[in-house]
Amino acid sequence: MVSDASTGTFLQGLERGLAVIRAFSAEAPSLTLSEVAREVGITPATARRILLTLEELGYVRSDHRRFSLTPRVLALGWAYLSSLDLGELAGPFMEELSAKTRESCSIATLDLPDIVYVARVPTSRIMTVALGVGARLPAYPTSMGRVLLAGLPEDELTSYLDSLQAEALTQRTITSPDNLRATIAQARTDGYALVDQELEQGLRSIAAPIHNSRGRVIAALNVSAHASRSTPTSLRTEALPHLQQAAAQITTALTHRGNF
Repeated sequence: MVSDASTGTFLQGLERGLAVIRAFSAEAPSLTLSEVAREVGITPATARRILLTLEELGYVRSDHRRFSLTPRVLALGWAYLSSLDLGELAGPFMEELSAKTRESCSIATLDLPDIVYVARVPTSRIMTVALGVGARLPAYPTSMGRVLLAGLPEDELTSYLDSLQAEALTQRTITSPDNLRATIAQARTDGYALVDQELEQGLRSIAAPIHNSRGRVIAALNVSAHASRSTPTSLRTEALPHLQQAAAQITTALTHRGNF
């Protein structure tokens, strides 16, 4: 329930907005308007205004009946998550993965049309762009992006592809919506995605999904390598088994800790 606090510096609207966000949980990942109103202790009219505002800002999505949070909510706590929760939890698995593959590895989540880096273990500089926690890259030419796109409901993926204006970042970049859809579908079937020099010449990467307790893809883990010391075959045969093991370990740890 929201409080009755009322002072010259207290913003009740902000309090109610945050209370609506907190109404969603692992036990209630989606709620109707009336359920939100009842849980927060506000009128349905107020709940509707708050939910539509959050939807407009990208923090909530709806199917016209039920509402649920989007990954953008994580932006409200990135500083804390990146320095403690996710980094602390995933760090040992990522360090082990990097040691086994002798390559850089990263975790990202989806904030369309981009992916957002939330953890990273670099071994050497292999990209012209410096990447760190909070860095953003377009989803379509990245291995983590394709794994995350593969986890979207079909209508959301269609909406993304219909609005996408893909740029050819290298001669290898897939830009056709139909070809991208086929590539994403293959990633969904395979359980991983491999990108060969589509984001940047000389860069190859392979990614696997990280799931929550309900099996939903909430993040992606990748291994990146320079083309001079890797091939698509070597990434599949040598890096992928370690990558999938680390992704499964992080999924288990997240489930046990209740994160995300």
